[in-house]
Amino acid sequence: MIKKNYKGRCERRTIDKAEGVCRFYSKIQSVYADKLVENEQVVEIHCNVLLEGLDTEAYTTDFLCKKKDGSYMIRECVERKYITKPKTVKQLDVSLDYWRKRGIEDWGIVVDKEVPDHEEK
Repeated sequence: MIKKNYKGRCERRTIDKAEGVCRFYSKIQSVYADKLVENEQVVEIHCNVLLEGLDTEAYTTDFLCKKKDGSYMIRECVERKYITKPKTVKQLDVSLDYWRKRGIEDWGIVVDKEVPDHEEK
């Protein structure tokens, strides 16, 4: 999840199964988008979908995907180091509640893999 008017760095590119240019605000989002394209069960991908009507700040969901069977799935991308931060937990709870109220039960979190003792530089 990200704030609606986020002004940070982003990668812009087109992907199959999505209309227009998608914006990815993290490496996790970018890599997971490619996995969604490869997933035969996913037929349509929407990136950074606005959670409308929230009483709090305006946020977007990372991925709203339509599956072959007509159902939808939601995926939120989070770096492992932020997964237990109170703000992140609150944002994820808001997303989960928002989509459950709209009848979408297939909701999940995508977390980056841990890198042992070293990171890319």
